[in-house]
Amino acid sequence: MTTAEPAAHGPHSYPHRPTQAVVLAGGQGSRLRPYTDDRPKPMVEIPGTGTPIIGHQLTWLAEEGVTDAVVSCGHLAEVLEEWLTGADLPLRVTTVVETEPLGRGGGLKYAAAHLPHPDRPWYATNGDIWTRFSLREMADFHHEREATATLALARPRIPWGAVETNAFGHITDFIEAPPSPYLINAGVYVFSPEFASLLPTTGDHERTTFPRLARAKRLAGFPIPQGAYWRAIDTAKDLTEAAKELAAQGR
Repeated sequence: MTTAEPAAHGPHSYPHRPTQAVVLAGGQGSRLRPYTDDRPKPMVEIPGTGTPIIGHQLTWLAEEGVTDAVVSCGHLAEVLEEWLTGADLPLRVTTVVETEPLGRGGGLKYAAAHLPHPDRPWYATNGDIWTRFSLREMADFHHEREATATLALARPRIPWGAVETNAFGHITDFIEAPPSPYLINAGVYVFSPEFASLLPTTGDHERTTFPRLARAKRLAGFPIPQGAYWRAIDTAKDLTEAAKELAAQGR
């Protein structure tokens, strides 16, 4: 385990809004090769920014009031740990490495055990997404619904053009990359303190813990506000599109 100290941090005045987070950064990113041949997926830089994905995530978390983050490492962990140790970070970061495969739920439980305040709520985020929206609003949403876990929900764009037709079968319009009609799990979460105890030691919480909470009406879904930025970085095309979108926003 390694710990990196922050450049600056500040306390948060709302007890239901987390000041701690877990970042799941152990993915191999096979679809991002050759970018991931010598680094884990969260260490891939978004072109034009000079900063890896995880650097953007940690900055965002700090802007949203997080003072402590636990980064769960796996594939090429030493590359990620070296960067975190040398980076000028806006929050405290602790890294943990799984000594054996624990599955998504087990890995989340293992990382959560290293949070500084186990009796307080916490955020979690997948290490391969690039997003900006108000985590404070999501925490308020979670608190108001008395949920044990809340998932951020995104409506990604379909990668193909769509065709609209009328009732008679005439084509009326073409739509380039329309929004999906379905919401998806965006890979950002708010968890109440008791959530960690509900996670499996090994295995996938999305097949065990989440369904149980859903049946008990303790699982909430927070739609990411329209216009907020969200993209999963899975392929080289995603990197290119993210760079274009960020340039258009002047970032």
